[in-house]
Formats: sequence, structure tokens, C-alpha cells
Amino acid sequence: MTTSSTTLGEWFQVFEREAFRLETLADYSQSGGVDAYRAFLAGEEKPEGYESGAWMTTVRNATQAGKRIYRVHIVSRPLTSYLRYELSWGYQRNLRAGEEFFILDTTDQANPIPAAPDFWLFDDRTIGAMNYDGAGKYLGTDFLEESRLPEFKEYRRAALAYAEPFPEWWAKHGE
Repeated sequence: MTTSSTTLGEWFQVFEREAFRLETLADYSQSGGVDAYRAFLAGEEKPEGYESGAWMTTVRNATQAGKRIYRVHIVSRPLTSYLRYELSWGYQRNLRAGEEFFILDTTDQANPIPAAPDFWLFDDRTIGAMNYDGAGKYLGTDFLEESRLPEFKEYRRAALAYAEPFPEWWAKHGE
């Protein structure tokens, strides 16, 4: 592990070209948006401010500056309650701000990258490995040594090779 004077949040302000995220978990319910998730589960309307939160500003500013923010989420059907929330509320909202999503569906195929952790990869040079507990709570980010870049670039390559653009996947499997 390497230390970085730049925090994960700050990387979204300073990256130059692209920020890629691999999501491997079926539940991030303790990591933010808890009120929105509860509203979703209760069949309520989206909370005030949900459509215009800080992440929307970050994504919109980056994409309007010609930068790319994109992710692959590894999922298996049937979707967990959290994934139904994230894909139907979160991804739909974030798409409008310019973020891109891909789904690597392992329902009918083996996961091609079973050892891959959750991570952000900024400009093909900075790896932020995400840490979570077993209940979907974010614990922090470790910035990894540059020597690990080939490994994480391969995770990204494989994830994208087996993934499908989210709008197409959602048209077939959305709930």
C-alpha cells in the first residue's frame, strides 16, 4: 500500500481523463444514500435533494469538461433489494449527469475476475482500492503501489470485455 496526499474525494476534482470503478458487491446499503434506500424499500418518493446531490455535480462537472466517469458492476440475478434500488434509482439518476455504466452479469456465466476487489482507477495511474465490511459499509480506501497497475488494468479490461452497457442490460432485465 502506498500513501497518497490526495483523498479519494479529491481525486474526482484532479483526475484529467477518466475515472473507472469496479463494483463487486451486491450490497452497499450502509455506505451512503441510506435515507434514499429506506424510501425505496418503503415504496416512497425519492427524498428531496436526491436528484441534485453532490455526486451529480461532480459527475456533471467532469463530463462537461470532457472527462469520463464509468463503471462496471458485477451482478447476479435475482438482484438483491439494494441492487434493485441502485440500478433503478441511482444509475438512472447518474446516467442523466453523464456517468456511464456497464453490467457484468454472472447469472449464466462464471465471473471472469473473481479475485478483483472494488476499486477506482484514475487516469490509468492511480489505484484506490475500496474496503467494505460484510454489511455494505465503506471502511476507506487504500492507494496501491504503481507496480500493481497492470493487474488492475487487466481487471478493467476483462470486466469491460464481458460486460454489457447498462441501458441494454436494464431493458432486458430491469424490474
